Amino acid sequence: MRALDIAATGMLAQQMRVETISNNLANMSTTGYNARRAEFADLHYQQIARAGTINASDGTALPTGVQLGLGVRPASVSMLVQQGTLSQTNGNLDLAIEGNGYFEVTLPSGASAFTRDGGLKLSGDGLIVTSDGHAVAPEITVPSDARSISINTEGEVYAYFDNAAEPELLGAFTLAGFTNEKGLEAIGSNLFRETPASGPAFVGAPGEDGRGTLRQGYLENSSVDAVREVTELIEAQRGYELNSKVITAADQMLAATTQVR
Repeated sequence: MRALDIAATGMLAQQMRVETISNNLANMSTTGYNARRAEFADLHYQQIARAGTINASDGTALPTGVQLGLGVRPASVSMLVQQGTLSQTNGNLDLAIEGNGYFEVTLPSGASAFTRDGGLKLSGDGLIVTSDGHAVAPEITVPSDARSISINTEGEVYAYFDNAAEPELLGAFTLAGFTNEKGLEAIGSNLFRETPASGPAFVGAPGEDGRGTLRQGYLENSSVDAVREVTELIEAQRGYELNSKVITAADQMLAATTQVR
């Protein structure tokens, strides 16, 4: 009774779909989060009669053949790369990326990671870091006597001092782009790591070579569409129920077989 195994793969697929939707809804308020989508592919087909096979009875070729599918498998959980809406915060270290690109940060191991979460902070030494304390590359330190800082769309950071009429340039942020953003590996805490699928990061000034620009005093909201997610949740739930009904029907057929005298 192949239907039992086939329906089981369908239930597992819909379960993964629900888990993906659940993660999207859980991250509705996560800064810079991009929704994920579960994608599936059909499994191997058993060839009962191949198309084009010559019929032994009359010598004609079968126009379609007989193929029995064996179910479904997860193909990928891909990231939907799209711009989230910008929310004004007026924080002088809140930066939103308008367009493509990621901030590069340095992990404690010395490796690089990438994020679109622009809710930056100052360390005790005045270093600009992420909410988890990872230094943003290139490193920029704000002097303790700076009255305020200003960051333009090109990423240049200026500090204003009480005893100076003109601001002082402290450095400039860069953005990293990738050939295939969907190939990035999510490692949690709003961070990504480059992979062979994403290609190497090409780092440069904001606004150049297809990279986005920076907006000070704003944060990028999650791109999760709650209405779409709830709609897909209902579809996944019904798909799970239908596959469970197939298992019930197959069980009843097996029960009828065992009762044959």
